[in-house]
Amino acid sequence: MAVLTLHSLPLQSVNARSNRHRCDYGGRRRLTVVSHQQELCSEFERIKIDKSALKIEEASSDSELWATSLLRVRSFYDFKSTFAIQDHKKYLAEREFEALKERVAGTKKGEKVSCINATLPLSQAKSFPEELCSSCKFSHDGEDRVVVGTLDLNQCLSLPNEITGMKPKGIGGDFARAYLSNVCVAHECQRNGLGSLLVEKSKLVAEDWGISDLYVHVAVDNAPAKNLYMKCGFVYESEEAAWQARFLDRPRRLLLWMGVPNSYNW
Repeated sequence: MAVLTLHSLPLQSVNARSNRHRCDYGGRRRLTVVSHQQELCSEFERIKIDKSALKIEEASSDSELWATSLLRVRSFYDFKSTFAIQDHKKYLAEREFEALKERVAGTKKGEKVSCINATLPLSQAKSFPEELCSSCKFSHDGEDRVVVGTLDLNQCLSLPNEITGMKPKGIGGDFARAYLSNVCVAHECQRNGLGSLLVEKSKLVAEDWGISDLYVHVAVDNAPAKNLYMKCGFVYESEEAAWQARFLDRPRRLLLWMGVPNSYNW
């Protein structure tokens, strides 16, 4: 399962062995995974997590956003060289952190972004790799927690270099549309249903915002991500032109749509 979508990262980003692509979102650089190869099931030991200790909530502090940025770098990039790797990871995380803070702060008119995270208490992460616990840790209400999954919910007209959703129609309808992006789950924590839980939480937040139509982009060759989204209720709406994918040097993308229940009918 991997999901990261550029702006609407499909759950494909869960696999760090993907072809990565950076895209500009609102004038900022943003992490993205544009294709997903086969899951490397034998490479990572899957950890069964205690869901009773799991929290799926909107990020509320800079320390949590920093931990989120480190998880995204860990998930979206495949570092083949060890030369100055820590400095490079720090640089990428700092860039994503600044961009994420700016997006969540809502400084760009007409756009609203929420970072939604899945977190576990550090005390429940004894079986996790030390590197994951140390890099993706933050403190909340006196408790140390670890970010193990994340996504962004973006209320906006469109995402850069991505297909634009066609629903809803009518005056003001554009502001009732939202996109998922930067979806990822720590490699070791996949297959615990975290991707589905993150999507379900995003639907609740979208409903509170008055969103009626939710979108996500996914690479055509990313079967795990497509399966995940469709199980969550997304359906096919359109697909990227082959020439555009070639121009952007990435696999062609599908645009998936879901109606958000109980929201204002445009």
